[in-house]
Amino acid sequence: MAAAAAAAAVGGPQPPQAEMTAPGLALDKAATAAHLKAALSRPDNRAGAEELQALLERVLSAERPLAAAADGEEAAAAGGGGGPGAAEEEALEWCKCLLAGGGGYDEFCAAVRAYDPAALCGLVWTANFVAYRCRTCGISPCMSLCAECFHQGDHTGHDFNMFRSQAGGACDCGDSNVMRESGFCKRHQIKSSSNIPCVPKDLLMMSEFVLPRFIFCLIQYLREGYNEPADVPSEKDLNKVLQLLEPQISFLEDLTKMGGAMRSVLTQVLTNQQSYKDLTSGLGENAYARKSHEKYLIALKSSGLTYPEDKLVYGIQEPSAGTSTLAVQGFAGATGTLGQLDSSDEEDQDGSQGLGKRKRVKLSSNTKDQSIMDVLKHKSFLEELLFWTIKYEFPQKMVTFLLNMLPDQEYKVAFTKTFVQHYAFIMKTLKKSHESDTMSNRIVHISVQLFSNEELARQVTEECQLLDIMVTVLLYMMESCLIKSELQDEENSLHVVVNCGEALLKNNTYWPLVSDFINILSHQSVAKRFLEDHGLLVTWMNFVSFFQGMNLNKRELNEHVEFESQTYYAAFAAELEACAQPMWGLLSHCKVRETQEYTRNVVRYCLEALQDWFDAINFVDEPAPNQVTFHLPLHRYYAMFLSKAVKCQELDLDSVLPDQEMLMKLMIHPLQIQASLAEIHSNMWVRNGLQIKGQAMTYVQSHFCNSMIDPDIYLLQVCASRLDPDYFISSVFERFKVVDLLTMASQHQNTVLDAEHERSMLEGALTFLVILLSLRLHLGMSDDEILRAEMVAQLCMNDRTHSSLLDLIPENPNPKSGIIPGSYSFESVLSAVADFKAPVFEPGGSMQQGMYTPKAEVWDHEFDPVMVILRTVYRRDVQSAMDRYTAFLKQSGKFPGNPWPPYKKRTPLHPSYKGLMRLLHCKTLHIVLFTLLYKILMDHQNLSEHVLCMVLYLIELGLENSAEEESDEEASVGGPERCHDSWFPGSNLVSNMRHFINYVRVRVPETAPEVKRDSPASTSSDSLGSLQSSRRPKVLQRENSGTAQVFSLVAERRKKFQEIINRNSNEANQVVRPKTSNKWSAPGSAPQLTTAILEIKESILSLLIKLHHKLSGKQNSYYPPWLDDIEILVQPDIPKYSHGDGITAVERILLKAALQSRMNKRIIEEICRKVTPPVPPKKITAAEKKTLDKEERRQKARERQQKLLAEFASRQKSFMETAMDVDSPESDIPMEITTAEPQVSEAVYDCVICGQSGPSSEDRPTGLVVLLQASSVLGQCRDNIEPKKLPITEEEQIYPWDTCAAVHDVRLSLLQRYFKDSSCLLAVSIGWEGGVYVQTCGHTLHIDCHKSYMESLRNDQVLQGFSVDKGEFTCPLCRQFANSVLPCYPGSNVENNLWQRPSNKSIQDLIKEVEELQGRPGAFPVSISSETNLSKEMESVMKDIKNTTQKKYRDYSKTPGSPDNDFLFMYSVARTNLELELIHRGGNLCSGGASTAGKRSCLNQLFHVLALHMRLYSIDSEYNPWRKLTQLLEQMNSQLGNEEQQPEVPILYHDVTSLLLIQILMMPQPLRKDHFTCIVKVLFTLLYTQGLVALSVKCSEEDRSAWKHTGALKKNTCDAEKSYEVLLSFVIRELSKGKLYHEEGTQECATISPIAWSPESMEKYLQDFCLPFLRITSLLQHHLFGEDLPSCQEEEEFSVLSSCLGLLPTFYQTEHPFISASCLDWPVPAFDIISQWCFEINSFTERHAEQGKALLIQESRWKLPHLLQLPENYNTIFQYYHRKTCSVCTKVPKDPAVCLVCGTFVCLKGLCCKQQSYCECVLHSQNCGAGTGIFLLINASVIIIIRGHRFCLWGSVYLDAHGEEDRDLRRGKPLYICKERYKVLEQQWISHTFDHINKRWGPHYNGL
Repeated sequence: MAAAAAAAAVGGPQPPQAEMTAPGLALDKAATAAHLKAALSRPDNRAGAEELQALLERVLSAERPLAAAADGEEAAAAGGGGGPGAAEEEALEWCKCLLAGGGGYDEFCAAVRAYDPAALCGLVWTANFVAYRCRTCGISPCMSLCAECFHQGDHTGHDFNMFRSQAGGACDCGDSNVMRESGFCKRHQIKSSSNIPCVPKDLLMMSEFVLPRFIFCLIQYLREGYNEPADVPSEKDLNKVLQLLEPQISFLEDLTKMGGAMRSVLTQVLTNQQSYKDLTSGLGENAYARKSHEKYLIALKSSGLTYPEDKLVYGIQEPSAGTSTLAVQGFAGATGTLGQLDSSDEEDQDGSQGLGKRKRVKLSSNTKDQSIMDVLKHKSFLEELLFWTIKYEFPQKMVTFLLNMLPDQEYKVAFTKTFVQHYAFIMKTLKKSHESDTMSNRIVHISVQLFSNEELARQVTEECQLLDIMVTVLLYMMESCLIKSELQDEENSLHVVVNCGEALLKNNTYWPLVSDFINILSHQSVAKRFLEDHGLLVTWMNFVSFFQGMNLNKRELNEHVEFESQTYYAAFAAELEACAQPMWGLLSHCKVRETQEYTRNVVRYCLEALQDWFDAINFVDEPAPNQVTFHLPLHRYYAMFLSKAVKCQELDLDSVLPDQEMLMKLMIHPLQIQASLAEIHSNMWVRNGLQIKGQAMTYVQSHFCNSMIDPDIYLLQVCASRLDPDYFISSVFERFKVVDLLTMASQHQNTVLDAEHERSMLEGALTFLVILLSLRLHLGMSDDEILRAEMVAQLCMNDRTHSSLLDLIPENPNPKSGIIPGSYSFESVLSAVADFKAPVFEPGGSMQQGMYTPKAEVWDHEFDPVMVILRTVYRRDVQSAMDRYTAFLKQSGKFPGNPWPPYKKRTPLHPSYKGLMRLLHCKTLHIVLFTLLYKILMDHQNLSEHVLCMVLYLIELGLENSAEEESDEEASVGGPERCHDSWFPGSNLVSNMRHFINYVRVRVPETAPEVKRDSPASTSSDSLGSLQSSRRPKVLQRENSGTAQVFSLVAERRKKFQEIINRNSNEANQVVRPKTSNKWSAPGSAPQLTTAILEIKESILSLLIKLHHKLSGKQNSYYPPWLDDIEILVQPDIPKYSHGDGITAVERILLKAALQSRMNKRIIEEICRKVTPPVPPKKITAAEKKTLDKEERRQKARERQQKLLAEFASRQKSFMETAMDVDSPESDIPMEITTAEPQVSEAVYDCVICGQSGPSSEDRPTGLVVLLQASSVLGQCRDNIEPKKLPITEEEQIYPWDTCAAVHDVRLSLLQRYFKDSSCLLAVSIGWEGGVYVQTCGHTLHIDCHKSYMESLRNDQVLQGFSVDKGEFTCPLCRQFANSVLPCYPGSNVENNLWQRPSNKSIQDLIKEVEELQGRPGAFPVSISSETNLSKEMESVMKDIKNTTQKKYRDYSKTPGSPDNDFLFMYSVARTNLELELIHRGGNLCSGGASTAGKRSCLNQLFHVLALHMRLYSIDSEYNPWRKLTQLLEQMNSQLGNEEQQPEVPILYHDVTSLLLIQILMMPQPLRKDHFTCIVKVLFTLLYTQGLVALSVKCSEEDRSAWKHTGALKKNTCDAEKSYEVLLSFVIRELSKGKLYHEEGTQECATISPIAWSPESMEKYLQDFCLPFLRITSLLQHHLFGEDLPSCQEEEEFSVLSSCLGLLPTFYQTEHPFISASCLDWPVPAFDIISQWCFEINSFTERHAEQGKALLIQESRWKLPHLLQLPENYNTIFQYYHRKTCSVCTKVPKDPAVCLVCGTFVCLKGLCCKQQSYCECVLHSQNCGAGTGIFLLINASVIIIIRGHRFCLWGSVYLDAHGEEDRDLRRGKPLYICKERYKVLEQQWISHTFDHINKRWGPHYNGL
């Protein structure tokens, strides 16, 4: 078909045969292409061009395929031969041919690539890609690099991290706009454009013709595929279209990767307006093109976009000279804003209308600049492509294609403009999208590439009104979810706020737009335009006001709220992201004086918006009760810009402050929040559910605090510094609802607060005042001081890790502000205030991170409780800080008791805020302080210590900040006449402190004790009924001086407010008399209040001195220190006073008061004299005697108590030592299980369940709590010293050939090939892999008790970390994990001692006895026939042991189920346990017997159980190896004659240790010591012979003949049987008869042994050969007979062990060098038995010489097992493994992991590699570790342990420079191996203690 078309196009005749072979086709295409290219290269190429057009029309017609797809989708989907797939492939083939112009496409690609000026990397990646960010090299904070560029560049010592891309991104290497050139990688450093040759014209000529058609074809497909049905097109349809277009888009993507030359062609094509117009106008005769154009118009229309006629060309002729396109006039308030949302589908689509339960508000007005929201006109392919990309919700492929083009500068500009043009449309699509998350990520993926570039952002801002568009679009977006605000005046409120329940806010759908906005505001040039443009500022404030007062909380007073809404998350996120972050972005550009104008603009519009807000909610002067909103972004904008103005721009504060009335209004809402915080913490909001506490916490939490609570407090500080202090203080107490409490009377009524909340609210109010007056964050601290204060506060609460400190210290929350966390100052401040505690590992299993802890001098001078209170999210953190402070003082000996929070000196105030200190010097506060001191002294209303603490703190603040030193003379002259106010004479605290108040009139309930009927007439004083003071004109005062008067704070406040309002309203009549309100009383006060007059006669000073007495509990405790030491007044800062409790605080205050004025000093001295008339020293009075006695008695009682406690502690300790020795496998705590004293007749056991002690009996057996687990640790021993490394390149691989398990496996299968199966199974041990290891905690219990314990566990529904059904439990005493009980064999020790007496029988007799005993079946004291409880239990535990390991590790026999199998398995269990114990002891026994492994071992009991079962299988005496060892057999030849059946294994091929265990377990228990020694002696002869044989094979032919000769000479000496030379020569002689030595040529022999053998080296070889056996045997002897192991040096281990085992004759002299042969004790003549053994081997090597040699037992060379060695730096592991494909499924796993035992790479949780419902990790843990797996999770840097059916996260062995783990690589900092941790992990693996040490286990259900 295509061929015919081509021919027609070329103009030749149609070929008759339409069907051509495929190669022909290709040729044909190539020929056509070449022809066309030639035609086009001619100067006059019109004919060629038309010809090409015709061809393209045919080939690239979009009609055929998708039309078919549209009609019969099913048929098309089935994709028959003629389906769209085929046609499209055909079209692509044509395009490739045409582009290449007849050549090969690949060659063409290569040719184009050669012209690539690769200055930029521009690699585009999608989500989850691992990239790098280097803050040292980045200019924009969004900078990122691909791994390749990062590793090619040099970033050593830089502040970089690795991260997983959330939304996708692109590599910025080579782009100097975004990063410094020093960070470019090697490939992109060269500015290569100069040396790249010019692109030849004809190379890309075809592309210029073909590509426009191709892209147009693509657009037609997109138009075609988008059906605009009534409902929103379903995802499915869109995805179908996209799948069909996959090849086309991929083709384009490949083109972009050809480099710069091709990109510039594509740019031409995409941006060329003419070709777009020609192709897409939809005019012309082609019906299909017309239809396509119609579809496009419909799509535009349905998107709510109009297609403007040409006369309105968008955005070009608009006046852009500094004026905004936004019309400003309509923005008065929020009432008239913004056009009616045009589409109805907004409503329908959101079916969940009931979400917010409130009606949405629609704003309608036509001021919106329609062109921004509703007009789109496409003029190029690029524009329409982007339109469809948005319509199809940003398919990944399209996004990648559009981004791949960005390295082309021209394209970048065009694309950015197009993107901005479509911005409103993007927002609309995003709002409707069902997949808004994915779509958001894709949008940001694009926009971050465009807007991070300042130059580009500036250009677009100027040419396309980017800022207008963004602000308008944001405003428009939020409009869709507005509701009426219910704050303040619910009925008449005109204010609208966003509804936080809407999906738009709940799902954070707005974040892409906000993030773009923040991004462009980070560029100075753009931000300046924003700050200069008044219209924009008005719109923006309007936008911010939508959030003002959102998420209003109303206090539930009756019942608990039914449904706790979680909308507050949305509200806090919205304020932070949409309001605060842009604010921080703007603030970062207002740092210098020149920017004052900007601040004035912002402040001005902010105040206007606030005024509008107050009007809209009808706010007068009282906030509505029981309401609080935490969201006041307008207040916070205002506050932060004020702070900046004063701090950085040197603006005069008063020039930007409003009038007093506005200030009064401004302070109300932030103050309401502070009071509500106290209410919430006092549990007054408890009926609103937990979420209200959540809000209170979030408000102060580190990420929010500096955008929320800090600006609020600062704003209150500003208001306080400018308003009347009395008014402010009274407002505070009224807001906190504690006015009524502040009365001198002992009883009062509070109309607004329950009694139970009063105390905590009062604490709240005072604490708030302290914070308000002492916080200096915005009042003059430098940035470094702030950082230091924040850091100290956090460190005082708790030791912190580096990363949590970074997280907890409020950074500037705008991530793009360029202030970098972890910047230089952070590190320097940290090292100044804190010490680093390196990470330690505690044996309990909890791994510590590296922590920072405060230095001592920080506790001493910088601990600031106020800052701590401000920054604590949880109240307990304050307590924690105080506890740590107390501990420090105790430890450093500065103060022994319970200290009070220390008073800390503040940094000086900025002059603009001096007014704040007037709060401390206003009468209202003094009255409050006086009243509270009095109440505390009189013990009214149990006020807390906290209240007193805060009162003293305020007094001290006042003294520290007293205005000017008052002159004493002036004060003393005035005297009482001047007292124009009946409370205090002036407003200075220093002088008011000494003012005596005589009588106070109070309003009290009639029941109060104070009610006196007669009032003293002479009193002049004032009462503080509800702490309210009104001053009267002086005249009045003098007249009425005799009467007391009630004085009301609230009234005072009202009056002040009235005064200000009046002053503002009639400026002309300036002096308005305040109305005196002496009749006024607290609102709602109950009628039964009556007036009483109290006699007080105290001043603040006298109250303080009395308090001192009260606190110290002694009379006359205060004595002015300056009377003794006048110096104290000169140098006031005395360390003695800086730490201490209340007493110290009072002393400090009195000292400061005395310092400030001589009068005070005098008065203090007077008071002290009055209170305590000086007494001459005299005898002790009776009363004092009594107190002294009391003291003495107390002292004695204390001592007694101490003694008791100590005794108790020591008891407890001894219990812990016996019980709890599970955590540390090292500690040495002796614990003999069996027994100790010989006089006890039977071993006595304690049951830890019922607590009874007694022997274990047959009917009621006792058992040991044991844990059985399969283990492959032994199998991991290797024979080379070189440690195995984890592979980190393709070359390094680990092969398990040299592991112990592999070697033993090979050996067994070799034996089974040539010898009789049953005899093979006796010649070796198994259990190297999957052997059963038994361990115990040493506690015993009755087996019946255990059964009932298990029952109770089974019925206990609590979730345990173990499975009771599998028999798992925890030891009832020490909680160690266990899964079985090992019965204790009833036996008496006396008998044991009898058995151990050495008998003098000869070895021959003993051999006989042994043989007889073995042959006697069931000679057990417990006969099996009678089923006792004990035997039942023994059987069941044996079953448990078998089931512990998998079948494949038990069945080695060729005949399944043969008894030999069980036999082999049982003695191998013993072998496994002995070998493992040896490994735990370090591989040798040099350290002797004092090892815990022995103390808590259960081998003795285990042996009994195994022996009982072994005796069930009696070995036929014919085959018993014992006979071969001890007798000379006659019929040697008969064996050979019997060819048919396989022979038995020759005795020299037997593993001697296995023989030992078989012999011992076959004996009746308990075993006699002399029998044991006899068996050992006999086996040693065999072992020694094996050593000689091995040695003889090792050496060369010459050595052999030499030895054969020398030994033969000595053969007849007396102790020939004990001389290794003689024996060796005999062995060589015997074996030479066979073919063992002959087989291979001599040259190979030489290679075997290059060393010359000296007698010493041979002796060493033989000793090393025998040692493993001696070690195991000694251990066995130690367990069976309880003998201690001697300790020794390594070189003498052989001799010590052999003498301990009784192999060495006792008379042996140790002078001459020790010779191993002297231990030999031959039961029969040596030479005879040796020749008998050698004969067996010779007869085997006759036939199989090779194998005969391989099977000879070699000397054991196993080193201790180790985990793989890991590289120093984690990055090397990560880079190799995280992209590595899995060998099973050949995919890159989502969660790759690697086994640390064998290095296998596995997919964690990967369903791809699942086999029979087992995921790969679980499967591997069974194959590699018999159920124990240790895996390193590559993407998380964490180690996970799988143990059987459970798993746990162990932690990480890689830590960063600060000693911290980085789980999930979230921080991406470089990680380094922590050797100590890895050692601990290895230790736990080897000692099998994972179960005991790690606490957090969970089931994995085979899903890992």
